Amino acid sequence: MNRNATGAQAEQLAASFLKKLGYRIVDKNYRCRLGEIDLVVKDGRTTVFVEVRSASAGFCEHPAESITLKKRRTLSMAAVSYLKEKDMLDRPSRFDVVTVELQSGCDPKVTHFQNAFEAC
Repeated sequence: MNRNATGAQAEQLAASFLKKLGYRIVDKNYRCRLGEIDLVVKDGRTTVFVEVRSASAGFCEHPAESITLKKRRTLSMAAVSYLKEKDMLDRPSRFDVVTVELQSGCDPKVTHFQNAFEAC
């Protein structure tokens, strides 16, 4: 499976997983000139910006470890853009990470990290 298809599959699995936990999906693949946010969900009144990371079996690092400082900065700027666009700067928000580990012949392993990092 190519990288784009794997990413799309991981985002779909993450969205389904979060829905089962009671989150409401608000936006998928939000794009602005500053970056992209995989999922925007609501957890009660809190807007949650979700970065989805996936990896196939055999990778040495956990998918969450691939989120660099540069990526966190890009996500932070895109999140501010989203909040401004929706006139929601005064509302609570946070950053979560959902990882999807894909293994041939096995069910995907989905892990959710709440408050994975602070805006920077």
